[in-house]
Formats: sequence, structure tokens, C-alpha cells
Amino acid sequence: MSQKTKGLSLGRNFKISLFHLGSGMADVLSTGVWNRIMISDLGFEAGPVGLLLSLRYFLTPLGIWAGRISDRRTILGFRRLFWIWLGRLLMVLSTVGLGFVTARLVETGESIATSWLMIGAALIAFSLGNAISGSTFLALIYDRSTEEQRGRAVGIVWTMLLVGFTVGGIFFGVALPSTEGATELSFTAADLLRLFLIGAGIFAVLWFVSLFGEERRRTYTEFDAAPGESQSIREDLKLVWQDRSMRFFLIYLVGSMFFAFSQDIILEPFAADVFEMPAQVTNRFAAYWGGTAILGSLLFLWLSRRVRWFDTKRMSVIGTFILFVTFILLAISGMAQIRQMVTPALITLGLGLGMWNIGTLGLMMDFSPTGGAGTFLGFWTMCVTLARGAGVGSGGWSRDLWLRITQEPHLAYGLVFAIGAVGLAFSLWAVSQIDVAGFKSAHNGAEDALSESEETAAILAGAME
Repeated sequence: MSQKTKGLSLGRNFKISLFHLGSGMADVLSTGVWNRIMISDLGFEAGPVGLLLSLRYFLTPLGIWAGRISDRRTILGFRRLFWIWLGRLLMVLSTVGLGFVTARLVETGESIATSWLMIGAALIAFSLGNAISGSTFLALIYDRSTEEQRGRAVGIVWTMLLVGFTVGGIFFGVALPSTEGATELSFTAADLLRLFLIGAGIFAVLWFVSLFGEERRRTYTEFDAAPGESQSIREDLKLVWQDRSMRFFLIYLVGSMFFAFSQDIILEPFAADVFEMPAQVTNRFAAYWGGTAILGSLLFLWLSRRVRWFDTKRMSVIGTFILFVTFILLAISGMAQIRQMVTPALITLGLGLGMWNIGTLGLMMDFSPTGGAGTFLGFWTMCVTLARGAGVGSGGWSRDLWLRITQEPHLAYGLVFAIGAVGLAFSLWAVSQIDVAGFKSAHNGAEDALSESEETAAILAGAME
């Protein structure tokens, strides 16, 4: 594939990981700040907002297309960087455009078709850029590192994504001040526009610096196709459904991803609508759960290397159970209007996501048979991405539905979290039905799919971005 001699040094690894620092911060700005402003501060329904934000998950096939082209030819002398920089340029420009349109909504208070068309165009461009740059960035990591380095490489990249969530939550919380003279809002249109312009500038610098010099220009355009191209999705799905353990893993993967992220766009509005928490507080939510997720990931990675009992299935079960407890806490907090339960729920959310990520990551590796890992890893990635996108959108629509029925925000949010808890309980049952050892012995040779673990880690990191 690529021609590398020394691989990826630790210093270069941290440099290239700045890419995901920017990615995490961009995610906070869209799903943590912009959605709260649109839903809670400006009063728009959560359903349309969630649908627009979930577009990036449904544009994933475009990322596969860009990755396949980058495998076979160069554009302007680059295999990966052309697609990465094109995608991130779209994201920077769309962030600027989204800031201008949203600031105008704050200033005028008028919701007109033109504004929604411009918001839709900005978020489509953001989603398209994310799709075509995400997979090619992971391919660049693969190209730049040796086989021995890939575990360390993707681990640092994934951790930096979590750091981006934390830093973004703190930074945007401080950068959107409570402004005197703002009539109904705690900020002015100028404050909001400044926030988005600063954010776009930070993203641009991080993405450019992280990738500068990481791929040399080539003079040839064609590459040999990888042997054994993946099967069709229809054939993959047939194979997945025929094996009992793989079938239940698919149910667990889709179910846990769907319900775990049903809170994604309503968590900050929940705190604002039910407990009247200001934007400066809710903007830091990502810092709370992101910081805990980092600590949880590091802790359980350390335990998994030293305690054999902590295998991938048990970590998945424990992580999903912690997420189940989190949704119960949020449901009780909403229905009973207990503000003091929000912070503990944010802590368990991060802890659960960190452990659930590691366990699910390992299971994706376990259920990718030797000789067909590329096919199955691609299939799992598509399932993860689509399930998360559907979960993000469903959380908003479900909140709107229950709000119309109950006319009480605290009940509407509480019911959404309660449904999420039921879904996670179902996912717990599904993961308990799988037999990893039996599957490996039936489908893998003496050397099972462990050699694919680093590639799996990279794929899941991209899906969670």
C-alpha cells in the first residue's frame, strides 16, 4: 500500500493526533452548543435539528467511496491528503456559514425558509466533509505506521478525540459569556458569531498542522487493488444472520449504539428546559463525561492487560450496564425534577462510554473472521455509523412526541431516557447470548483475528467521531 521506512514516531503520532483534537471540538460545537441554542434558546423543535445533525452518519457510504478511490490513485500527487483537506475545508467553511445564519436568527428572531435552507446547506457540507475525510484519515494512519505501531497509533488518536470533547466543552463554555444587554438570551448575536469564527479558526489550524508533511507527493496515479475485495452487503448480511453468535452481536451492536446515543442532542436542552441551567453550564457537559471517558478508557485498558477475567465480552456487559444505570438516573432526574442527579449521571455516562467502547471494539475484532476481516469490519462500521445516526435523530423526535402528549418538559425528557434504559437492557440481554470462543474456534484458524485489532480500533474511532 504505502512506502514507509521508519513508520510513525511517538512525536509524529501526537502531532497527527491533533487532527482528532479538532474533530472532538467540532463535534461539541455542533451537537453540544448549536443544538442547545436552536432547541432551548430559540425554541425550535428537537426533531428537525436532530435530523440535520444526524446527516453525517447517513453519508458514510461516501466515505467508503473516497477511501476506495484513494486506495487506487492519486489526485494532485496525493492519495489521502487531497480527500482529507477537501473534507476539512468543507467543515471549516460550513462552520463559518452556520455561525452567520444562527447569529442572524438570534438577532432577528425570525425563522424563514431561507435561513433553514442555509442551515441545511451548511450542515450537508459539514456532513459531506466529515464523511470523505474520516475514512481517508484513518487510511493515512494505517499507511504511516508499521504493523507494530498501529495499536499505539490508533490508541493515541482515539484518546485525543476524547480530549477534544473535554477541551471543547470547557473552551466553548467559557467563550460564550453571559452578556449584559442581551434581552432574553444570556448572549448576543455578536457573541455567538464570534464563537463560531474562533472555533472555525482553531479547527483549521489543528487540522492543517496535524497533517502537514505527513504524506509525500507521488508522481504515479495507479495502485494495485488489494486482493480479495469485500463481498456485497447482501452476502455479508446473510453470513451474519446465519451464525447465532454473530447474529446476536449485530443486535447488540446496533441496539447499544442506537440507544446510547439517543441522548446526544437532548442532554443539554434537558438541563436547560427542566432545570433552567444556563448555556455556560450545559456547554461544559461534554467536559464532564469526556474527561471521565478518558479516565475510564485508560483504567480498563490497564485492567484488561493485567486481569484475564476482563475479556471483551465482560467489558461490553459492564460498560452497557453502566450506561443503563446512567439512563435510569437521567430518567429519575427528569421525572422527579432532581437537579442533583445530573452530575452523577454525566460521570457514569463517561465511565460507561469508555468501557463500552473498549469492549465493543474488542468484539468487533473477535467477530471479524481471519481471511474476511476487511469485509466484516466494513460491515460493522456501517452498522455502527447508521445506528448512531438513527439514535441521534430518534432522541429529538421522541422528545417532541412526548412533549406534545404530556405538555410537560420534565416528563417528555424523562420518558426518552426511560426508553433508552429499556433499549440498553435489551442490548445487555443480546450480548449475553454470544459465544466468542465458540465463534473463533469455528471460523478462525490457530491464529485468530488478533492481527486485525489495530485496524478495528481505527475503524471504531472513526465511527465515533
